[in-house]
Amino acid sequence: MTQSADTRPEPNFQRKASIAFAGARDHAGEVDIAPIEDFDLDRTIFQTLQSPAARYIMTQRVGKSVRWHADAAKRVQRAYDAATDGFDLPPVSPELMRFLVEECNFDVEHADGSFLDHLYFCFEYTAKYYPEGSPLVMFLHSILGTGTNTFAMEASKIPALRALLNDHDWAQTEAFPSVLRLLYAGDLRQELRDNLGREIASISMHRVIDNAPIELSGEQFWEAMNYQLIHLVDFMPVANWAVHRNDTSYILFRDVFDLMNKAGKRRAEVTYEGPAGGGLENEKVTVGGWLATKIPVPVAEKMAAKSVRQFSAQCGHSLDYRITWG
Repeated sequence: MTQSADTRPEPNFQRKASIAFAGARDHAGEVDIAPIEDFDLDRTIFQTLQSPAARYIMTQRVGKSVRWHADAAKRVQRAYDAATDGFDLPPVSPELMRFLVEECNFDVEHADGSFLDHLYFCFEYTAKYYPEGSPLVMFLHSILGTGTNTFAMEASKIPALRALLNDHDWAQTEAFPSVLRLLYAGDLRQELRDNLGREIASISMHRVIDNAPIELSGEQFWEAMNYQLIHLVDFMPVANWAVHRNDTSYILFRDVFDLMNKAGKRRAEVTYEGPAGGGLENEKVTVGGWLATKIPVPVAEKMAAKSVRQFSAQCGHSLDYRITWG
């Protein structure tokens, strides 16, 4: 599917529900889920996974079709329409939109739909539920690299992109892929937990696309963490969270949500109530898919950290970082 950045895709019902209800919900009992026959992981952002085991597990997790029950779909649509009535997305400058259309490639598919589906969801959610932040950052958050070494543009185009953004939006846009990888790698989350209550003066890290050194102030860092939380909402399993607790995005969402609440730094409106049921309600899985749900959470977390380190090593990105505590 070929898409252009200047055309907003229609959100799917899971995204509409997230925006309607300001957060992540377990839609167990509202959907039917089944494996997609002949699913091709190489058409998604996970195409760069190399380990056969990692590719198999990811195929089981994202290669699913979701059919919403008619009454549930109608409820979500009504709630979404009510939440967005009179709400307009902020404009994107014509110059920036031209750059995105002419200089970037967003054709790769996301875990669910196209990459632009995901970008527009993050843009819309931020505009509505994180007024302190910048929706434009979330429209551009992965332009300098995803967590799986896919890049919408070449590093040589950075000066052209930089010229189209103000200082605030550029600092957050260039840092987003780096913060995401550091969260998955795990050490950063542990250090933050070990120092709850202490103020961060600054944090230094490396930019994913070219390994250039970058730095955020403490205030900028916690803003970046709010963007990360919004981003993770869109990676949550659509239903049956109790069974899919070892989904790596779900693991990270739970941890970041808890961490930011304990640190008193969550500013984005993101609700989370936990699993709605205890089994695979209306969800068909293959034998391999069922076995994948049995991987212990700590093992799944270690596998995700290992994968991120491998991706960073492959593109010459250093996961070294340093927090200066105030």
